[in-house]
Amino acid sequence: MLLNRTPKMKPNRHKMALLTWLVVYPLITTLLALLEPLVGSLALPLRTLLLSAIMVPAMVYLALPFVTTRLNGWLTATKET
Repeated sequence: MLLNRTPKMKPNRHKMALLTWLVVYPLITTLLALLEPLVGSLALPLRTLLLSAIMVPAMVYLALPFVTTRLNGWLTATKET
């Protein structure tokens, strides 16, 4: 049985890029500050591996869904002519 669904508007690509950067920057800054005392003595590739292993799931499963849900109207808004 097919449900009568309204098509979802795709987010504006430029707005999505801006929003992603606005979420990534404070998250990476916070993670660097928190992890520095724990992993500061490790080689840079290992620190980067650890940082990315924490940051990517946080972005994909927590931060971006939270923010995009709340800003969906702005992300999908179109110019009225």
